[in-house]
Amino acid sequence: MSASVSPQLLRQFRKWALAVAAAVTLLAGVLVGGSQTSQAAGSLPCDLYAAGGTPCVAAHSTTRALYSSYNGSLYQVRRASDNTTKDIGVLSAGGYANAATQDSFCSGTTCVITVVYDQTGRGNNLTQAPGGGAAGGPDNLANATAAPTTVGGHKAYGVFVAPGTGYRNDHTSGIATGDNPEGMYAIFDGTHYNGGCCFDYGNAETSNNDTGNGHMEAIYFGNIKVWGYGAGNGPWVMADLENGLFSGVNQHYNANDPTVNYRYLTAMVKGGANQWAIRGGNAQSGGLSTFYSGVRPNVSGYNPMHKEGAIILGIGGDNSKGAQGTFYEGVMTSGYPSDATENAVQANIASVGYGGSSTGGGTGSLTPGSRISLQATTACCTTDYVRHDDSDSNVVISNIASSSSATDKADATWIVRAGLANSSCVSFESANASGQYLRHQNYQLHLSGNDGSSTFTQDATFCPQSGNNGQGYSFQSVNYTNRYLRHYNYTVYIASNGGSNTFDSATSWNDDTSWLVAQPWS
Repeated sequence: MSASVSPQLLRQFRKWALAVAAAVTLLAGVLVGGSQTSQAAGSLPCDLYAAGGTPCVAAHSTTRALYSSYNGSLYQVRRASDNTTKDIGVLSAGGYANAATQDSFCSGTTCVITVVYDQTGRGNNLTQAPGGGAAGGPDNLANATAAPTTVGGHKAYGVFVAPGTGYRNDHTSGIATGDNPEGMYAIFDGTHYNGGCCFDYGNAETSNNDTGNGHMEAIYFGNIKVWGYGAGNGPWVMADLENGLFSGVNQHYNANDPTVNYRYLTAMVKGGANQWAIRGGNAQSGGLSTFYSGVRPNVSGYNPMHKEGAIILGIGGDNSKGAQGTFYEGVMTSGYPSDATENAVQANIASVGYGGSSTGGGTGSLTPGSRISLQATTACCTTDYVRHDDSDSNVVISNIASSSSATDKADATWIVRAGLANSSCVSFESANASGQYLRHQNYQLHLSGNDGSSTFTQDATFCPQSGNNGQGYSFQSVNYTNRYLRHYNYTVYIASNGGSNTFDSATSWNDDTSWLVAQPWS
């Protein structure tokens, strides 16, 4: 026996049930809203690629999950003190890296990144690259703390690729081979690059050797001009197709491929049958621009393609490892993604807030990636700034003003980097001589290229402290802890407060070792 219910009463009951459900959902949101550790379900890059019919077949990130359901490890670190390893996971499913786990594990020692895990479940993890045709190996592993960042308001670390560093997987699953279509994107530090070969992420040879035209399809970022290049002085997003970095259909110059140096850069390459494209944009805001979309290069070997399906990060397909850069996240897909799908991915990337609200440039701060100038505080020299001397490698102070030449202003502008030898300190890279750093030799400061050695990284690392005269900062040498950056007779040294060298004079030492972190001149 059953009772009948009027349609009106049933409708009222449904409204009441929906209202209760909404209230419960709202209350749950209030209760968890203070710890926003995960991202919107179904809206992360690999969710979006799957919805577009071009699913991820490799997904790598040291900063966040790339699927809304992912709750596994992002990467692994190894510490120097006892060679033990630790997996670094996410704060919650679909969330951000648990950097505190790394900080605790690596406290009091140094760590390197040993594995960048594939989030697709296919096992396409990236590990230490072996030697190849261009250079022996195994390659170096990245310092785990050299590329600190924030994403979604949470501390995280990128993969800092110094020359000689590289990751690879030659035995992959699902990565495009032959002329099959694929897409890929990566987020890079657009201010960290050089003209070496080749800072790549993407599809490469499985033999670690150059096996001919069209055997690669990877994103390249840097300012090398040996093969292809674009407008301006670079850096450019290009496609490494093996035996050629292509900025468009032409083998060399393509005017539509612009110089791009956003602090956080979205770079995309995709390719199919006689079809490929380069796209890019600011990973902090805005949409994507298409730098090239059209037919394959009119050079033998590139149509059809001969992709082999290995994955590389930071190196060329034959293990060319002279380049540098910083990687935060990236994926590879099965199939040629539509522009609409990529636009949705870019919208997600811009929404998560890499680097907080700051663009990283012109802030006058010591945040890694910031462009700054260092201003003297001694009464004689308050219009003088640290700069490199164009006639030699010496570092000096000189007057810089609004009327100064563009070259002088650029010579007095520096990019703050996480300390090469200690990430809680800083290193200073020249803004107009990429890859060249402030470095002391025989106590005098020079502009010098990073050779990746322990000596160099220590000589180029300085630990900021409150200014010795109460103004700005003083910068302590990480390997000569009684010495600080000091100007003396317009030349810059690391100097102690009293000593056998003339530049160690105690006179004006507090003033000469104190610096204002000023807005960048260039």
